[in-house]
Amino acid sequence: MAHITSRKHAPRPDAPFSRTLGASLLAGLALGATFTAVAASPADDDKETLDRVKVYGARTKRYNGESSSAKYTQTLVDTTQTINVIGNDLFNEQGATSLTEALRNSPGVGTFYAGENGNTSTGDAIYMRGFDTSGSIFVDGIRDLGAVSRDVFNVDQIEVTKGPAGTDTGRSAPTGAINLVTKRANLRDANSASLSIGSDDQLRGVADFNHHLGDSTALRVNVMAQDSDVPGRDRVNNSRWGLAASLGFGLDGPTRTHLDVLHVRQDNIPDGWVPTVGLPGYSSPDPTRPYISNAAPVDPSNFYGTTSDFDHVDADMATLRVEHMTDSGAQLRNITRWGRTSQEYMLTSFIANKDNLQTPNPADPSTWTLARSNPTFKDQVNSIVTNQTSLVMHFGEGAVRHDLSTGVEFVHEVLDQRGVAPRAGTAWPAANLYNPDPNVTGLVRIHNGADSHGRADTISAYAFDTISFGERWQINGGLRFDRYESEYRNARACIATSTQTSTAPLCNGAALGTVLPYLDTADSDTLVNWKVGALYKPTATSSIYANYALSYQPPGGATLELSGAANSPNKPGYEPQRARTGEVGAKWSVADDALLLTGALYDTRIDNEVAFDASTNSYSQAGGKRVRGIELSAVGQLTKNWWVSAGYTTMDAEVTTGPNVANDGSRQLAYTPESAFTAWTTYRFANGLTLGGGARYSGEMKRGTDGAIGTPAFTEAYWVFDAVASYAFNDAFDVRLNLYNLADREYVAAINKSGYRYTPGQPRSALLTFNARF
Repeated sequence: MAHITSRKHAPRPDAPFSRTLGASLLAGLALGATFTAVAASPADDDKETLDRVKVYGARTKRYNGESSSAKYTQTLVDTTQTINVIGNDLFNEQGATSLTEALRNSPGVGTFYAGENGNTSTGDAIYMRGFDTSGSIFVDGIRDLGAVSRDVFNVDQIEVTKGPAGTDTGRSAPTGAINLVTKRANLRDANSASLSIGSDDQLRGVADFNHHLGDSTALRVNVMAQDSDVPGRDRVNNSRWGLAASLGFGLDGPTRTHLDVLHVRQDNIPDGWVPTVGLPGYSSPDPTRPYISNAAPVDPSNFYGTTSDFDHVDADMATLRVEHMTDSGAQLRNITRWGRTSQEYMLTSFIANKDNLQTPNPADPSTWTLARSNPTFKDQVNSIVTNQTSLVMHFGEGAVRHDLSTGVEFVHEVLDQRGVAPRAGTAWPAANLYNPDPNVTGLVRIHNGADSHGRADTISAYAFDTISFGERWQINGGLRFDRYESEYRNARACIATSTQTSTAPLCNGAALGTVLPYLDTADSDTLVNWKVGALYKPTATSSIYANYALSYQPPGGATLELSGAANSPNKPGYEPQRARTGEVGAKWSVADDALLLTGALYDTRIDNEVAFDASTNSYSQAGGKRVRGIELSAVGQLTKNWWVSAGYTTMDAEVTTGPNVANDGSRQLAYTPESAFTAWTTYRFANGLTLGGGARYSGEMKRGTDGAIGTPAFTEAYWVFDAVASYAFNDAFDVRLNLYNLADREYVAAINKSGYRYTPGQPRSALLTFNARF
């Protein structure tokens, strides 16, 4: 039998105190996985009968891991960049079900932003180091478009790459990318199932079945079903189910093939959030009614939508992966994927300005109303077809060695949108500010003829090389070329007067609101992304490094949508946004490689930002921003029975060129906490009891400025504490209790651009989970 070996993933168990088949459990995870032969059984004469020992909860638990990308040929301790790997044991233990919940384990990453003035965000609206990263989410290294919430039932680990990731992924957000690594079939029989029930009618069941069908073939099936209200929120509901299957061939040989399919269906009631009336720093939107400044806050559980609101999502994915290890140790991989995500929703929202916030009786707040005047609609389909081929080679012996990773990628992406709007003359009635009623009628939504069609074709080629000089020094570099061609056209309801920020055509004699063609444009360019780093290893398990990287995000790169507005970075003809990051840091792998300690200082500068020039009364790409910070983390095992995941970051994110963007007039970037901390730890006792918990801190955030009057200029900093207790009755069954927000702290989890609405933090709640393995 041919066995696969890898310099990147040297044999080691997932935990320092497990000594059985540690390396072989990695089989099937990636080309770099290590296959370890099982020693022959001792002869009968050598066998000894021992006293029976009952073991509680002895299953190995993993909080971290290595990067799955073939572009990283070294272990994380020898990688010159900040990469957080979040293992599924960690986020499952926390009761996380979505990507945004799992990302709480990465400091400074969160859903701080609740949407633009006239829209409300749905799905994974993620900010990282001061910038929107929602368009830089990948699944197994392949872009995953769509503003949907991603479930983690079929996710093995989540990899958060911080700093410009354009050399690794192509176009991406200036401060990083997120990759979800899916579960795949392997030759180890293992079945598990979980049932969770919790506060506010939470109900969720998941199951994971992996079975070998022959000496080299295996099938893995993951299923999920959930029907849960959201703790602390009236009416809001997350209802979804999913099925994922992975069929593997040749898993014990040099050539392995996986065919993976996924389907997820969501039927949710979306959340339009809560007005910021009465929050700290709030003032009246109408100077003629100063008494509104003293209004009491609304109940954070209030739902300002209607019973007609809905969010339907269908996500489908099919992936064929072929991996081959040559006799010389080279690793060849080819991945082909087809993916499609469709989303249709209606979400009722509001703008609590002076016109929409009415106070018929100033002395009686129970008469105050809020207009439901900003319904948000979507009918959108994103699809992708891609083929990626990569080759990893190791050559050179003695004083100089090379670890080379090269590849080519072909990607075809399509966006289709159908315009939806209220039928003329129909609208929802206003909501009572303090006692909103969702049982209303009036608005009728229709497809109004507006549409959008976008396409992007990209051909990419890249090469990464790590040169090792002896056992102490390494130099690495990466270079990537992306040739993209995009097309975009749309039709919009016409407007009477055009401005620099308009996103619709002029009527020019047509009736106001008539749908007319607007944009019909194309864009093309060749992006050259690169990075270079140097590393010194004081010991075999530690490193000190420096890195510099450059990446680009072209117009329409995040969503495939182009814009006719001069203040949008997606305007055709604009230059790609450029991000440059310098980083120095140190990493130390301790406790027999079970615990990884990291620290980094970074400086990211973003150019070609769109900014307003008051002297010319126009917009141009003369703007610039900078994010400087420190990030520290410790993830893994402290002792045989003690696990920890902790991270801290402090950021100075500001405008360097152009007008200030924070509402308070400062140069600080909006939606970016100056400091953030996250920690989670558990300890397992010999009797099967595990106790633990976590803490999260987010510093004060400033909201953006857009001329809104009478809204909070900031959100307060907050701490949240969680706890967990589990008991393993045996190695096949355990029960776990998660308690969230123990102090029942009320806090603002996210705020929209204008500051008119916010996302309330989850109140004190509980989740009880039964886990079985068989």
